[in-house]
Amino acid sequence: MINRSNLLRTVALLSATALGLSACATPIAGPSGNYARTIGTAPVTVNPTPYSAALVCMAGYARNARIVAPRIAIGRIADYTGKSESDGSGRKITQGASLMAMSAFAKAGMPLVERFDTSVSELELKYANNKLISDAPNPAPNQAAEYRRIVAGQVPGSDFYVAGGVTELNYNIRSSGFDVAGGDVDATDAKGTFRGRLFIMNIGLDLRLINTRTLEVVDVISYQKQVVGREVGVGFFDFLNGNVFDISAGAGALEPMQLAVRSLVERAVVEMTANLYGMPGPQGCLTSDPLEGSTVGLTGGYVPAYNNLGTNNGQTREDPSRWSSRRDSAVRGRY
Repeated sequence: MINRSNLLRTVALLSATALGLSACATPIAGPSGNYARTIGTAPVTVNPTPYSAALVCMAGYARNARIVAPRIAIGRIADYTGKSESDGSGRKITQGASLMAMSAFAKAGMPLVERFDTSVSELELKYANNKLISDAPNPAPNQAAEYRRIVAGQVPGSDFYVAGGVTELNYNIRSSGFDVAGGDVDATDAKGTFRGRLFIMNIGLDLRLINTRTLEVVDVISYQKQVVGREVGVGFFDFLNGNVFDISAGAGALEPMQLAVRSLVERAVVEMTANLYGMPGPQGCLTSDPLEGSTVGLTGGYVPAYNNLGTNNGQTREDPSRWSSRRDSAVRGRY
C-alpha cells in the first residue's frame, strides 16, 4: 500500500520541478519583448591556428623587403569526402574552405581579387551598362543624374588562383579504451566503475596554385592532419539506509574538425606564399616586424578606407573586449 505522506511529498516535488522549468521558458513575452533571455556571454575572439602567426609574419617580411606580391583569386575548394551526418543534418566537413583560404592569404598580405562570388558586381555592371546607376550621393528622384561610366580595364586581373578540395575524412584510424568495475560481492554494498576511450581520425586536403594566364599548375600541395578525441567516465552505485544512490559523471572532448580544415588550409597557404615571396623560411621572421603599421593580423587583412592607419581600428581587431557592450567601458551602458 502506498504511503500517503510519501505520495504527497512526491507530488509536491514534481510540482516544484515543473514550476521551476516553466520559469525558464514562458509563452508570455517579457518587458523586452522576448520570451526568454539567451545564455552565454563569451565575446567574439580571433580564430587562429598554429600557422596564423607565420602568415602575419610573411606579410611583414614582404612589406619590409618591398616585394610586389601577385594578385590571388580563390576558386572552388570543395568537400570531396562525401561524408554526411547520419541524421540528415548536413555534411561532416565545412563547405567553407574557400573562405578560409581567402582569410589565410589576407593574413599573409597577398592582394586578393574576387572571383568566388561576383553576382553583385555583375549585376551592377549590367545596370551601369544600361546607364541606370549613379554615383551621386543623393540623386534626385525622377531626374536624370550623372551615370556611372564603364572604363576599359577597370577590373584588375588575377595572376594566380587557388583550387582544390578536402579529399579525405577517415574515421577511427586507431582507438583504445578500458572499462574497470569493482565492489563487494554483496549486492547491497558499494560498487564503482571507471571507463576511458581514445580515438583518432584524420582529414586530408589537396590544393593547387594555377597561373591564370597560362593555366599552368605552378604549385601543388597535399597535407593531412590527425584529429584526436577522448572520453572519460566514472560511476558509483550503493544502497544507504534503504536508499539507492547511482551517481555517474563523465567528460569528453573532440578536437574541432573544422578547425583542423582551417589548419590544413593555412599550412598550405604558408608554403605557397613563401614560394611566391621567395622567403627563405621561418628565419625570415627574425628580421621583420609584422605588427608595426600593418594592415594584416590574426583576423585577416584590410585596405584602409582613409589615410588614418595610425588611428583606425586595424590594431584593435584582435581585442576580445573591443566594441562589446558587456566588456568595453566606452560602449557599455550607452544603449
